[in-house]
Amino acid sequence: MYAFIEGEVCEKLNGSLVLLASGVGWQLNCSNNTLQAAPPVGEKMRCYTYLSVREDAMELFGFATREEKEMFLQLTSVSGIGPKTALGVLGAMPLRDLNLAILLGDVNALSRAPGIGKKTAQRIALELKDKISQADVSAAAAPSQGAAAPSLSSDAVTEAIEALIALGYSSTEARNAISQIKDQTDKPEELIRLALRAMAGF
Repeated sequence: MYAFIEGEVCEKLNGSLVLLASGVGWQLNCSNNTLQAAPPVGEKMRCYTYLSVREDAMELFGFATREEKEMFLQLTSVSGIGPKTALGVLGAMPLRDLNLAILLGDVNALSRAPGIGKKTAQRIALELKDKISQADVSAAAAPSQGAAAPSLSSDAVTEAIEALIALGYSSTEARNAISQIKDQTDKPEELIRLALRAMAGF
């Protein structure tokens, strides 16, 4: 119903923001990441929004980026994960780290989020792993920045680098990581997994 709301930051509360737009103060439930990304009170901000409608309540959720909103929707598609729990997961770590934890099936990292036990963390990793992987690879349509490296020219390597860039890494980070492990496999998915592990220090 609402794609986004753009207005002046009036209040920063515990778990929510108030934006003044068109004479209306909109209270948006937000993750810690969005609260940290919000500018000081009195400055303008755009929040991407999601309206949750239940029999007993209507709640508006706000996100600093489209990517965070998309992850929120992915999380709420998991059985047993409601909007408030999804916000807790989003606020427990940077979005890039959350993507990484899901891709690697890092149950320990996921279970550090408030309200998330081991079984729920396993369910998140199981249900979202393929969705995140496919989205990352298919979204990597933009050409990589910087000069191309001749030694990283195979289709599998190129696909892996583009996927890492789509995940949020810089072109340099992606190329450096892939260059370290590119001889270990010729499968894009394995290259991505190995590069993510290398960058995570595993």
